[in-house]
Amino acid sequence: MSQKMGKNHNYFEIIVGSFVLISATTFLFNSFKSSEVNAKDGYELIAKFDNIDGLTVGSDVKISGVKVGSVTEQFLDEKTYRAAIKINVKKDVKLSSDSSAKVASEGLLGSKYLAIEPGADDENLKSGEEIKFTQSSVNFEELLGKFIFSANSENKNKDEDKE
Repeated sequence: MSQKMGKNHNYFEIIVGSFVLISATTFLFNSFKSSEVNAKDGYELIAKFDNIDGLTVGSDVKISGVKVGSVTEQFLDEKTYRAAIKINVKKDVKLSSDSSAKVASEGLLGSKYLAIEPGADDENLKSGEEIKFTQSSVNFEELLGKFIFSANSENKNKDEDKE
């Protein structure tokens, strides 16, 4: 009797194990598919900035809030010492040569992404070309510090005027 029960127990373990493996494989497949890890079917562009704080490899590239690509690499331009990024843009999205790019934030303290503003030029950017018009990341801590110090100096001036 115990030998018969052991066989049933082994079959149950095999079935559960198979189910777990199939579920894990399906989960991994869907994760890679939805994250577009293997998406290199677009074209590559370069953009150079004074500051790219918060922008990382894998960050989204958006036009009007719609994801059209991602940041694939970041490096320092050895001639100008400016931060440079390479982006991969979907092949069906054509950007004119006078398009601009800026490092934007999703909300006040949200993650950073690259926002592209399409231009109106008839000539389109080709793979490997550079987006010439860029706007760097805004440093909120520095901006907040300037605001606080300017408010303090205004209050100090008002107190001195009263005396």
